Amino acid sequence: MAEKTINILVVEDDRALNDTIKDTIRELGEITQIYDGEEGTFEIESGIFDAVILDVMLPGKDGFQILKEARKLYPNLPILMLTAKGELEDKMRGFNLGADEYITKPFYKEELLARLRTLLRHTGVLGEDGTLTAGNVELFTTSHRVLVAEKEVNLQGREFGLLVYLLQHQGQIVTKDQIFDRLWGFGSDTSLTVVEVYMSNLRKNLRAAGATVNIKTLRNVGYTLNPVEAVQ
Repeated sequence: MAEKTINILVVEDDRALNDTIKDTIRELGEITQIYDGEEGTFEIESGIFDAVILDVMLPGKDGFQILKEARKLYPNLPILMLTAKGELEDKMRGFNLGADEYITKPFYKEELLARLRTLLRHTGVLGEDGTLTAGNVELFTTSHRVLVAEKEVNLQGREFGLLVYLLQHQGQIVTKDQIFDRLWGFGSDTSLTVVEVYMSNLRKNLRAAGATVNIKTLRNVGYTLNPVEAVQ
């Protein structure tokens, strides 16, 4: 079974519905469930999520406010708004604040899954058939394979996960903390320096294979991955 590499945050205060959403979309990746607005904001600020399903009516802070704050931090983060309201005014407010997609409760499970899958593809998080590309590098999330110039490169475990994360955020700065939280988790006892070790190994393997991508270190900031032809 392929390793799940996409992280999705569900912010919905109705616990039964939250569980239903998780069961519906679990095939797409790892699901984190949150039940109030303040904690939802905190989780989004961590920067480790690839997509958010966000309810409008939440205790603590409503979905519109969370959306507004999220867009300032992560302009390209895929966000699907979920609400019991069907009025055009509410939908337009969500879109004007930067929502990528909008679905009204009650909804069909198949529709939610299809819309989220399409959203992930349109925003580049999920390629066709789970493919991520940059330069001559192709990564297949579903079959856990990496090709460089059409030749297979063996990347195991977290090294594979690291490349997935960089490809999903290519052209963007990702911090060492974000990588650590994504691949090892908040509660890990492992030292943060482990990120440097895996980054070094990934660079060596890609360089040896002739990959036309550049992983740049921005001192005291983080890392960026870009195709060689796009590097300034």
